[in-house]
Amino acid sequence: MEAREAAPSAGPDQAYEAADDFVREQMAEMDLPGAAVVVVRDGVRVHSAAFGRADDSGRPMTADTPVLLASTTKSLTAVAVMQQVEAGRLRLDEPVQTFIPWFTLRDSRASRITVRHLLHQASGMAAKDTAFEGSFAEGPEALDEGVRALAGSPLAGAPGESFGYANANFNILGLLVQTVSGQPFGDYMRQEVFEPLGMTNSHPTRTAARVDGAAAGHSRWFGSFWQQTEVPAPTTGMPSSTMYAAANDLGQELIMLLNEGQYRDRRLLQPESVRTMLEPGVQVDGSKMYAMGWFTRPLVESVPPSESAGGAGANLPLLAEHQGEWGNSHTYLAMVPSSGLGVALVINANDTSAPSRLKSIDTNILRILHGQEPIPAVVHEDWLQRYSWAVALVLLLAELLSLWLALRVLLARPRGNAGRKRLLVVGLAALALDAFALWLCFIYAPARFDTGLAVIIRQFPDVGVMLVPVLGLALLWSLPRTVWLLLKVRSGKALPVS
Repeated sequence: MEAREAAPSAGPDQAYEAADDFVREQMAEMDLPGAAVVVVRDGVRVHSAAFGRADDSGRPMTADTPVLLASTTKSLTAVAVMQQVEAGRLRLDEPVQTFIPWFTLRDSRASRITVRHLLHQASGMAAKDTAFEGSFAEGPEALDEGVRALAGSPLAGAPGESFGYANANFNILGLLVQTVSGQPFGDYMRQEVFEPLGMTNSHPTRTAARVDGAAAGHSRWFGSFWQQTEVPAPTTGMPSSTMYAAANDLGQELIMLLNEGQYRDRRLLQPESVRTMLEPGVQVDGSKMYAMGWFTRPLVESVPPSESAGGAGANLPLLAEHQGEWGNSHTYLAMVPSSGLGVALVINANDTSAPSRLKSIDTNILRILHGQEPIPAVVHEDWLQRYSWAVALVLLLAELLSLWLALRVLLARPRGNAGRKRLLVVGLAALALDAFALWLCFIYAPARFDTGLAVIIRQFPDVGVMLVPVLGLALLWSLPRTVWLLLKVRSGKALPVS
């Protein structure tokens, strides 16, 4: 059955006003610093609005203020890749090693990874094994070095077998563009994507974006207040997550894609390339698929929730969307090709403990634009993510208590066997605490959040500020404490303190 068109709201102007009112309400309710939203339809920007502040100086947020894109960067990189496919320099079903002969992973199956696998997030790489988001590398060589560093990473599955989201997929794609085009990836993006689209407030690096007045990012600390926070934005991740763009510029990207590659008098892509980009390629879950830099699913926001339940969503228009989540920014892009509608939203903040609150703003804007009422946000994150800062705080307090108890018994004069037993009990309890802290930090949390410990510390700043001393005590104090304890147990008397 043919998908039916998304029903527009009764009046576009009223819908845009209602969307703005909703964003204002959410900003007031969550105390968000700044946001900007743009709507395009039928090849024209029909609405643009900005709210709040760009930074703590009170500078107003505008629709031309660059914001760190996070994963909405991928849609721009996909454009660059398809341009090189059209030029004959890349081929979708050729292995990466055809173009970068030295590319390898710690798995012989890496030789089978193709350009299409990378675009579809189906290379077999896992995010936790290829994490780079904690890096501070911002030099021009960081992209090449980051891809070379993947040589020690395993594969979690066979290439092409299933969906597995990893930013490294798009970092490799960026290096492919850089290699076959013969120019640095950032320069290519400026000359071949940003300039033809008139994206004058878009930049491949944080340094360039700051010169243009980029918005400062904010993180939610301890689940209670927003703090302007610096988190890494390494150029290693330029093709996947660390480019910057303003909301108005993103609207121009959407116009080009909805016009099948044409923007004003410039053609960036052929229609067939755009259709290939947006063609669902691999299943994520249920009706959600991944295309090339875009998730796709039925546009359930165009009808009341009761009508989209029970599989009825199969008759709804196709929605192409992507969210961007960084430690201090949130972005969203959405397109409905059948109706020519596109939406871009940027927020210079992110709550890593409960990002679903901000994601609900994305989907509710779509609902409002389709004449539906917004629905309350539902927090999907489990207790560990929501209260990871509290877990880190408890660990820190436990380590400090352990330090105090250990020093107290070590500095006291032991009294016979009872004193020695007390030393052993305190020492073993401290070792058990250290072992638990190290297991939680190095094994459980990286697996649970599908990333590396360095990323958790640097992208979850309220958690990181407590985990650093926890790790310091567990790693650096445990050995001298244990040696001191054993010496004291053997000697049976207090040792002098230097």
